[in-house]
Amino acid sequence: MKKINEFQSTKEWYLQNFQSFEEKLNGDSKTFLHDLRKSAINQLAQVDFPNTKDEEWKFTNISPILKQNFIPAVSIGKKDFSINKEELKKYLFSGFEFYLMTFINGIYSDELSDLNDIPNGVTIDSLSSLLKRNNEFIKGKISKFVKSENAFNLLNRAYSTDGAVIIVNDKVVLEKPIQILFLNGDADKFVLSVPHNLIFAGKNSQVSVINLFASINNNSLHFTNSITEVFADESAIVDLYKIQNENDNSYHYEKVEAYQLKKSIFNHYNFAFGGEIVRNDINSTLDDENIETHYYGLYLANGKQLVDNHTFVDHAKPNCMSNELYKGILDDNARGVFNGKIVVRKDAQKTNAYQQNKTVLLSNSAKVNTKPQLEIFADDVKCTHGATVGHLDDTAYYYIRTRGIPSELAKSMLIRAFANDVVEVVKIEPLREQLNHMIFEHLHRVEIENK
Repeated sequence: MKKINEFQSTKEWYLQNFQSFEEKLNGDSKTFLHDLRKSAINQLAQVDFPNTKDEEWKFTNISPILKQNFIPAVSIGKKDFSINKEELKKYLFSGFEFYLMTFINGIYSDELSDLNDIPNGVTIDSLSSLLKRNNEFIKGKISKFVKSENAFNLLNRAYSTDGAVIIVNDKVVLEKPIQILFLNGDADKFVLSVPHNLIFAGKNSQVSVINLFASINNNSLHFTNSITEVFADESAIVDLYKIQNENDNSYHYEKVEAYQLKKSIFNHYNFAFGGEIVRNDINSTLDDENIETHYYGLYLANGKQLVDNHTFVDHAKPNCMSNELYKGILDDNARGVFNGKIVVRKDAQKTNAYQQNKTVLLSNSAKVNTKPQLEIFADDVKCTHGATVGHLDDTAYYYIRTRGIPSELAKSMLIRAFANDVVEVVKIEPLREQLNHMIFEHLHRVEIENK
């Protein structure tokens, strides 16, 4: 008998449980989205989950994820976690006005959300709600921009029932950001959370979205498998912030797929603090002229955490610019992976593309694998990339210590200075300040754990 390995058995688990999942959908099984689900589960049967023999996953061993049989949140149903709006505040960023959407294990909670006074020309709603109203706009857009799909993307599409949908019409500037809290975990079960989010920015529109991933408690083992699609029409500006602060027992995967048209600007800010295994696939297609794409990333990892960031910028048309700055801070036995790929196609003349990845190792056992990639098929371009890996600057550390600064504080000051290049580009000042505080708290916690 052929031995069933963990990759095959995990896939079989999701394939076999799809029927029972369907039975819990009620009327949702008759929507067009369910046709996409059935197509995805059939495709999932034909592909394998990635492993370290795959070039794109060479340094990321996902076998711990595949050793668990996670249960889709819909199969568990809504549970009362005794969380009210007041208690919700500890998970949120504050000091500025915002619209709030809350998802518990990927399922929208109207009771824990606040969407009052949404201006004309703006839709902020849950995917499940729009599907119930048979929204034709969503039918034509969902999964339209996801170029390549691995087993995780197919798993999301097969089991996803909800997510955030944001539509900003032409010439509308949404003044307040939208904070979307994805609160995940269950004390009793291994939960699979599969939100599918959609952001559409019309011509000359502006919108800021803060996706915040957190855990209901510090001990729950859960798996977040998310997709976020972004469409930026002509001259639109989209700022998408992601703060991943789930517990250190959790697993996290997200695919971000952005599609941009003429003169649009897409800014993606990616901050990772938690998770045992974290993988981000962030892709942008620049499919018109005079487009800007900016990626900023900062991750802090300690213990046995693994954080993997894969970025892909596709310069398909001329006169566009992309800029990437990713930084990592690794301690203990933590692992980091950065793979940044830029493709400049033959028609994409006058492209300016820049990429920089820097990592600080705070221990001798921490490790990072970095792989910048440039594929250039045009001849009139300016493209640069660079990667550095090292320890804290001994000279700067000594200088600070000679000023009477205690050792741990001196170390913290240098680390925060290293991170500042990424944090300082955050446009929302209270968010910027609180991210600085999160960095300080993370470093302080690691310091205590290592004593």
